[in-house]
Amino acid sequence: MAPVESQSRPALSVVVPVFNERENVTALLERVLSVLGSIGLTFEVLFVDDGSSDGTPDEIVRLSSRNPGIRLLRLARNFGHQAALFAGLEHARGQAIVTLDGDLQHPPEIIPQLVQHWRDGADVVQTIRRDTADAGLMKKATSSWFYRLLSAVSRIRVTPGAADFRLLSREAADAFLVCRERCRFNRGLVQWIGFPHVEVPYTAEPRHAGRTKYSLRSMMRLAGDAIFSFSTLPLRIAGLVGGLVSLAAAGYLMFVIWAKLFTSWVAPGWTSTQATVLILGGMQLVVLWILGEYVGRLYEEAKQRPIYVIRSNGTAARPAPAVGQSVSCETKSLPERPIATGSEAGDDSLHRGL
Repeated sequence: MAPVESQSRPALSVVVPVFNERENVTALLERVLSVLGSIGLTFEVLFVDDGSSDGTPDEIVRLSSRNPGIRLLRLARNFGHQAALFAGLEHARGQAIVTLDGDLQHPPEIIPQLVQHWRDGADVVQTIRRDTADAGLMKKATSSWFYRLLSAVSRIRVTPGAADFRLLSREAADAFLVCRERCRFNRGLVQWIGFPHVEVPYTAEPRHAGRTKYSLRSMMRLAGDAIFSFSTLPLRIAGLVGGLVSLAAAGYLMFVIWAKLFTSWVAPGWTSTQATVLILGGMQLVVLWILGEYVGRLYEEAKQRPIYVIRSNGTAARPAPAVGQSVSCETKSLPERPIATGSEAGDDSLHRGL
């Protein structure tokens, strides 16, 4: 099936965020187009340039001049991988949307499996990285530990190895786009919306060219965004520790009073000083604990996530398209959305996930 014309709506969108990937986009596009040509659906390939400085946009423009199904969305600067993914999903026009990275570590040859699961009724088809060809033992271990920790402290479960290589149905993508928080962890938000999902394992290939744009510092920032975006447990632990310290201070205050009344080795002024410090310190910790509970609730409200997500409203589910059938999305009005800005999509410097 040929790619769609620029004004029509495709059945399948492939969103590829790129940042200084000039050496990779040609090889990536060749493989993607080869795979999409065998699926039998109209499609588009949407590149989201995240402020590249190596000529990546020029290379994409050159490639698009020979293929009307290639689109380019250029961000004003480097807003980060999570924001670029959000922008791509917001501007994708397909009934199903596949997202993958531009370094060829996400093999495009898996896309037909993702599409088949979507045809079978899955709204979210999540790939799971079982192995990474160029990842060391430390990277693998820390990634596994991170996902286990996130699942333990939050109300969502993200499978270890989950990647930003996935397929979202139009309904799932629209629900995801309602979550417009700034500090984004897209893998967690995809789980949070609660749509039925299927997991597909894969082995990550080595980078085709260039170096990773994702430093240890960026990994730590993404981990922090993930944990603090989906859990108030750290705040509650801090309050609990403060309460325990307050109890310990009260116990020590009893000792101070006993020493003053029943011993003779207490120096003048020691009792009053200790009592003042312990009482005020204990009161401060208790007050901070109470304030922490209110801050946690304000934090949840400030994220402005929807209170609930409706999957269907008493209407029959739309059947998946048959092989070779060109799908029109005109049955559902999809408003054009503006380019996400840093204030909307997250002002971070993240480019690759854990």
